[in-house]
Amino acid sequence: MERISPTRAVTQDEVETFWRDGVVCLRSILPLDLVASMEAPIEDALSGTAMANLSEMADALESGGIARLVDDSVASSGAPRGQFRAGTDHWLVQEEFREFALRSPLPGIVASLLQSDEVRLYEDSVLVKEPGTQEKTGFHQDMAYFHLDGDLVCTTWVPLDVVTAEMGAVRFVVGSHLDATKYRPTMFVSELAIPGTEGAEVPDYDKQVGEARIISFDTAPGDLTVHHARTIHAASGNLSRTQRRRAISVRYTGDNTRFRVVAGSPMKEHHSSLVEGELLNDACPLAWP
Repeated sequence: MERISPTRAVTQDEVETFWRDGVVCLRSILPLDLVASMEAPIEDALSGTAMANLSEMADALESGGIARLVDDSVASSGAPRGQFRAGTDHWLVQEEFREFALRSPLPGIVASLLQSDEVRLYEDSVLVKEPGTQEKTGFHQDMAYFHLDGDLVCTTWVPLDVVTAEMGAVRFVVGSHLDATKYRPTMFVSELAIPGTEGAEVPDYDKQVGEARIISFDTAPGDLTVHHARTIHAASGNLSRTQRRRAISVRYTGDNTRFRVVAGSPMKEHHSSLVEGELLNDACPLAWP
């Protein structure tokens, strides 16, 4: 597959916004037919055994005595319940995801935003909140999960549906990427930190009125958000009764990013050739140029 071009170039203002705010929304930058072409691969991923059902995960964590991740008020409301389903590293097993991560406009867009000569693929994920999904995505920082060391690391978020705040549009804490604090990774559907991890607890910004500016973007297919891996973010459930919230998230690294083990964060088998403190190798495929 030849590399697909974006529908337009990244502007200097968008580059500056990314580095100032830690997130930027790039409107109408991805070809609509490319985005639509990923609908079937997502359905294949959803039906695959590698896809984790986070509602079931919440029940498992509760039965294990770690935490309750579903509010009692939600569970007893009698409202229709959707599911939050997510999985990672589909590029390893589905060719469509590999091509999307490596040959779509995403790597070039990331190179422009990071001002990086090279861009490598770290991972991808599928994030689907079905209508009526009550689970929130807790405030977290992507870098806390990554076995990486460097300033040029980011996450792209590609919506396959129109997404509004009601449907779980991602909420970003503006400027939080400038904070050098090392935060603990959380259990994703709550602010509870993963046991055995190191660092500070991620603040609950919803309870810190006036202390932080939180923004979100209503998006449509063709739009793209990109946030720095240190930018703290969260999302509500999908309160729509009819509309799905499907997205593909692809995480990339730029120049001089090194492998650095994060205590307590899950390791990836295909990263076994990476060496502590050294630059990334082809276990993280070169996506740009």
